[in-house]
Amino acid sequence: MQVATKTAPSALETQRQHYIIDVFTDAFGQMIKDNPDAWRSKFRKMSSTPFAFYRGSAALFFSDMARTADPDFLDEKTSRIWIHGDLHAENFGTYMNGEGLLVFDVNDFDEAWVAPFTWDVKRLAASLALIGFAKAMSDDEISQVIQACMQSYARQVADFAADEQSRGFALTLDNTTGKVREVLLEARLRSRIGLLEMVTEVKDYDRQFKMGKINIPVDRRTRRKVESAFKRYLKTIPQRKLQDQLNYAVKDVCEVRGAGIGSAGYKMYSILIEGPNQALENDIVISMKVGQTPSASRVTDNEEILSFFKHNGHRTVLSQRALQAHSDPWIGHTVLDGVGQFVAEFSPYTADLEWDDVNRVDEMLELVTFLGQAVAKIHCVSDIDSDEQVVPFSTEEALQNVLKGRENEFVEKMTAFGLDYGNVVRDDYRLFVDAFRNHQFPGL
Repeated sequence: MQVATKTAPSALETQRQHYIIDVFTDAFGQMIKDNPDAWRSKFRKMSSTPFAFYRGSAALFFSDMARTADPDFLDEKTSRIWIHGDLHAENFGTYMNGEGLLVFDVNDFDEAWVAPFTWDVKRLAASLALIGFAKAMSDDEISQVIQACMQSYARQVADFAADEQSRGFALTLDNTTGKVREVLLEARLRSRIGLLEMVTEVKDYDRQFKMGKINIPVDRRTRRKVESAFKRYLKTIPQRKLQDQLNYAVKDVCEVRGAGIGSAGYKMYSILIEGPNQALENDIVISMKVGQTPSASRVTDNEEILSFFKHNGHRTVLSQRALQAHSDPWIGHTVLDGVGQFVAEFSPYTADLEWDDVNRVDEMLELVTFLGQAVAKIHCVSDIDSDEQVVPFSTEEALQNVLKGRENEFVEKMTAFGLDYGNVVRDDYRLFVDAFRNHQFPGL
């Protein structure tokens, strides 16, 4: 039997591989040097599937967007709105909003930046293509899925622009079906005591963190620094969102290790605080993590935009309030060891969207229709405490001005991009894995 032999990479493949290495080295070189073990772990996770690679390679995506600048649907306003910055199909889930309503929405705003709105929808479109490829869907079926998502996005933008009352729209248990409703119901079953029993234990008649591979004890000096940073954080919560029944007393602190694909090498702390009374079942867990440099910021003109932010923790807070109506009342920022931190509650009511059991085309069409609505919402509707200086105009009107009368063209172009770039990512994935396993990334 004749066995096929591997052919040498073409000149174009070699050139692209070098480009991937250069982009990653430029974006992460110093962090790789500072913590190579964490980045080896991140790269191993990225090596598992093309989608995992895509999740961890936002820097490459935005470098490609800047190199192949496409002005279509972009004008002075729509090229500088708040975008999510890493909008892929797994960055959706539930949260308990500031009004106590369980909502399905986009999540994880670490990469948010002011940039062209098409960068968000293109990144989402390509991620849907990758999911379709992984489920052995045909190109025609994948196209249907992306089209449904983009049509939903355009319709929802038009609704926001036409009726100010529609700004109260949210995806809840009352207006969702299928997978989205399942995720909301799953979140509804969760409880604060369930979360506390998972990450804490009761010792000497009080609650403290369980220590192990993920939760690491801190020394007294570190604890004092974290507690001081926590006090500074409290001053960044809007007065209307401070809770009178809480004294915000710190009960325990631990370092958290082993976070997701995007968090390699970044220190993170959990802070346990007293709940509204001395009962042990209502204590609250707060997360404090380094504010990351958004990938999109590396390829845009930053000077004016940067002037609005004290640090990346502050930017993350401003972005979440701009992108999320009735945002989490706990979000705020602080500085620890001279580094900006983003602070939020580790909420028991978060449930992430997972695609493992979404396999039929009809299921995906239903699901992505809701995703399109959620993306339109973050682009168009902000929180009452958002800082409107960063984007000082009505984004829903700006978006509708470029989409109106061109909705079909928008859907077709985003769908074509999603399919094409999905193929690029699958090729890039192989080039990345070969470069990583052959030790071509400096420091790894």
